[in-house]
Amino acid sequence: MKPLSREDLLPLETYARERNDFRHKVMAHKKIRQVQLSEHTRLLFEDRLTIHYQIQEMLRAEKIFEAEGINDELAAYNPLIPDGDNWKATFLVEYPDVEQRKVALAQLVNVEDRVWAQVSGCEKIWAIADEDMERSTAEKTSSVHFLRFQLSPAMVAAVKSGAAIGFGIDHNSLNVTIEAVNDACRASLASDLQ
Repeated sequence: MKPLSREDLLPLETYARERNDFRHKVMAHKKIRQVQLSEHTRLLFEDRLTIHYQIQEMLRAEKIFEAEGINDELAAYNPLIPDGDNWKATFLVEYPDVEQRKVALAQLVNVEDRVWAQVSGCEKIWAIADEDMERSTAEKTSSVHFLRFQLSPAMVAAVKSGAAIGFGIDHNSLNVTIEAVNDACRASLASDLQ
């Protein structure tokens, strides 16, 4: 997918007018691009549209309208757009209760390195986590990680031919297997690949 440029972004005033419609479109899109791995873990797969929305929201929240600030946001978020032979996802560990979350994040140290994807008929591929910066310590993991699943040419071809896509986690404190995502999610993930 082509990276976003300043020309792709709406000026703040225009975005303010169009925000509700754009947000509605993006939320519907995001709904089919997520995989609930367990009660408290979820993958949200990013693409050009989700990142466009994220950048517009950051520009709005921070009231950024100067070229340098816009370029900084583009530089920060463009790497989260898939490159045609991978999937990029935000991995979320979600506990509404603060105390439960603290305990879970301590039990799930390095969970981000134990998330996998599998194209039917191919070997598992392990997520490459947090390439921009380390988000875990020896004592706890973060509740948000950015993952890349790098596919081989054979895997890309298999997905393009309709192969099922599964995901999971193999961690001492959490073992999850999703054999196959639903058809809408599979089709959306297939569209990320060239």
